[in-house]
Amino acid sequence: MDGPIEPSSFSQHPFSQEKRESNLVPIGLGIAFVVLVVGIIAWIERSQPKTAVPAPAYAANLKFSDLKLSTAQDFVGSTVTYLDGTITNTGDRTVTHVVVHVIFQDSTGQAAQLEDVPLLVLKTAGSSPDAVDLSASPLLLSQSKSFRLTFEHVSDDWNRTYPELHVSDVVTK
Repeated sequence: MDGPIEPSSFSQHPFSQEKRESNLVPIGLGIAFVVLVVGIIAWIERSQPKTAVPAPAYAANLKFSDLKLSTAQDFVGSTVTYLDGTITNTGDRTVTHVVVHVIFQDSTGQAAQLEDVPLLVLKTAGSSPDAVDLSASPLLLSQSKSFRLTFEHVSDDWNRTYPELHVSDVVTK
């Protein structure tokens, strides 16, 4: 018993300083790897040019005119915004479906709200016009029809001017 006392391997506490340091290395490497991957993905996404989806070729043959904005209260008290106007088919095909990309701008000219809505034509049946899809009342070549776009909600940032309208989808026959 006079000899040096050797520490036993059983005497070390499982949460000793050495054990804690050995766990920090893999954790640190894992965090560094995740940060590196996220950084690479962010750099790739940022460096890729944003390509705008081109308008359908036939969209150039569709002309909007006589735009009118109005609002009304629906049966639950919410305000619904309507954009009525006339669409003219100057092309040589019958149009059976149109989707309009609508851009509401804020006071700085930036987009406050973007919506893609189907164009509904107004068909008079009785005392008031009904908004119906173009498939039920196609737009023939060289024909004009009244239309309506309906918005259940418009951003409070909207500057109350006419929104931009772009045909984003068109089906012809």
